[in-house]
Amino acid sequence: MSSSQVIEQVPSIPANYSRLIARELDLQERELSSLLFATTLTSAQLMSEDTLLTPAQQVQIVMNGLRISKDESIGLRLGKKLTPPTHGALGFLANSSPTLLTAVRSFQEFIPTRMSFIEMSLEESDEWIKCYFDLILDADNTVFRTILDAASMSLLACIEFVLGRELFDGQLQFSLAEPNYIERYAEFIPCPVEFSCARNCLKIPRALKDIENVSSNHENYVIALQQCQQMLSQLPDDTLSITYQVKKLILSYPPGRLSEDAVAELMFITKRTLARRLIKEGTGFRQIKEKIMAEQALNYLRDTELSVESIAGLLNYHDSANFRRAFKRWYHCPPNEYREQLKSTSIE
Repeated sequence: MSSSQVIEQVPSIPANYSRLIARELDLQERELSSLLFATTLTSAQLMSEDTLLTPAQQVQIVMNGLRISKDESIGLRLGKKLTPPTHGALGFLANSSPTLLTAVRSFQEFIPTRMSFIEMSLEESDEWIKCYFDLILDADNTVFRTILDAASMSLLACIEFVLGRELFDGQLQFSLAEPNYIERYAEFIPCPVEFSCARNCLKIPRALKDIENVSSNHENYVIALQQCQQMLSQLPDDTLSITYQVKKLILSYPPGRLSEDAVAELMFITKRTLARRLIKEGTGFRQIKEKIMAEQALNYLRDTELSVESIAGLLNYHDSANFRRAFKRWYHCPPNEYREQLKSTSIE
């Protein structure tokens, strides 16, 4: 089995990207089945925050969207909506980065947590920072181009957010030949666009790499994310244990995203088998996830100035009241009170 075939079987893509397609097509609830044709997904699954799609399912949804819209340039329209916040914690990280180069590197490192079929690499020359992006997909050229348009515009949006202006002095290169709608690129992309190039690449003037992020007011989030990475590195060496594998999967995705069903699918076992194996190791999925969430919440409170509402959002709580109740269950007091206790202890 090829690497692309393996990737296409692994559920890893949040459903919010497909919901964005549905909104762009102005679909009503009763019409969602046409977008989900041949994916085995239900409308309820599409609307669930816990649903993860395989790349193969995402390709099918894009194919269906093209058929419904009858517009080959829909990737540009979708890309316009792929602003950093649509990428969850990854977008928060990029927006919080102190410099442009840091933001681009953050995007490069963590894009697989949102779009597992994209591989990014960076190369510096005297003139450019070259951001190469390759799609590991089995798709026809029309679908491939649609996803490529959207993905490149998403990266462009991240860069422009940090710069605080359009990247009119960059260059965008595509490996595919120019499409029938070539004139539309000028409506969406401010820099020159070239086709039939060796690789897909967004080129940024090297002189911009140390530009400070004009909206860098959440640098503590970077610290918190580093703490999550540290937690991952400190996991026990018993990589054969199911507990270790579950912890690693949970920590490899944005906080609070993975459900028990999703983890079981990623491990190619049933939910019942996962539960049975965890019981043998004296634990359960909810216990593991709750412990990780509790540690992450404490790290945010201790090491950042983020509001309780922001922390709740980062941990995927849609209601800060639910987060407060969970925190009180973990630490026996509300989060604001716990933060004050931490401050008092540090002063003493």
